[in-house]
Amino acid sequence: MRIALACPYAWDAPGGVQVHVRQLSHHLRERGHETLVLAPGGRPADEAEVRIVGKPVRISYQGTVAPILFSVASFRRVGEALRSFAPDVVHAREPLTPATSMFATLRADAPVVATFHAHAERSKLLSAAAPVLRPVWRRLRVRIAVSEAAAGFVEARFGDGLRVVPNGCDVDLFAKAEPAADLPSGRRLLWVGRLDPQKGFAAAVQAFARLASDVPDLVFVVAGDGRDRGALARLAPGVRARVVMLGNLPHEILPRYHASADVFLAPALGQESFGIVLVEAMAAGVPIVASNIPGYREVVRDGIEGFLVPPGDAGELAAAVRRVLTDEALSHALAAAGRERAERFRWPVVVDQIESAYRDAVEAGGTVGEQRV
Repeated sequence: MRIALACPYAWDAPGGVQVHVRQLSHHLRERGHETLVLAPGGRPADEAEVRIVGKPVRISYQGTVAPILFSVASFRRVGEALRSFAPDVVHAREPLTPATSMFATLRADAPVVATFHAHAERSKLLSAAAPVLRPVWRRLRVRIAVSEAAAGFVEARFGDGLRVVPNGCDVDLFAKAEPAADLPSGRRLLWVGRLDPQKGFAAAVQAFARLASDVPDLVFVVAGDGRDRGALARLAPGVRARVVMLGNLPHEILPRYHASADVFLAPALGQESFGIVLVEAMAAGVPIVASNIPGYREVVRDGIEGFLVPPGDAGELAAAVRRVLTDEALSHALAAAGRERAERFRWPVVVDQIESAYRDAVEAGGTVGEQRV
């Protein structure tokens, strides 16, 4: 099958959607499919199957920044690429965002499968735009959401009919990694992700400050970057010296830092539809302390693979981390449960479900007709 994958976000920027599309393309090609990836980017892609359709602009939205592309030129390039490739199916991520995925949906002659990744407690903008976006919605032959939270976010505005297929994870990449050799000794608290307000980095820093005196060998390892890095300036100099800032790392390098960690911290304030970083931590056997928010609850079960605490509560974050660090039997039990749960998110399991969606779309043919929403 010839499959065109449309990614709305900059290919050379860190992000879970980009990782998902990159890995999905790889696994589809391993199964004998031909793939073409369409995405914006600041530079040419390293992968031969990726077509960069223009340079993105950074758009702020609900506490984060999305590097997306919307222009007449990119609309034309997407259409030209699809005509040249002649796919059997087009798979678009977040096609209701005015960017590359929407362009691919509108320019596609083949049936379109859509995956929705986003979740938010509210979105006045999407609600207001829903009537304008319904023609795009009707072009989607099969609609997928990565979680029930993501499905509910879309269905509240456009009607039901989404099937849930979770994000995939390269479990072995994390399960078999060797520990990093460039970290200071001691117990390690690991953060992976953007340092954006919605990710809760300020609360993570506050929690580390509370733990620092009680756990004198604790080191805070931060893989990521963003505007909230300034939260570290509020730490006492001696505590700040125990923070290791790695910056943005290639995804394939991250597992060695998971293999070196004692606790994984994910205190997002909301708007998380799934939490692939949680699956990766579970695959590596790292106990998790995360926020008790809808998307995360579908991945981590409280008290089984980790602990879920109220969003933004640095005290509860610190207490949960302390509990894991001081109870070795509990830590081992959480790690073992996490490794077991990660198996359900292995790429072969997920790709089976995605291939089924492609077959359904091709069998149905065309685009979705008018429906009442």
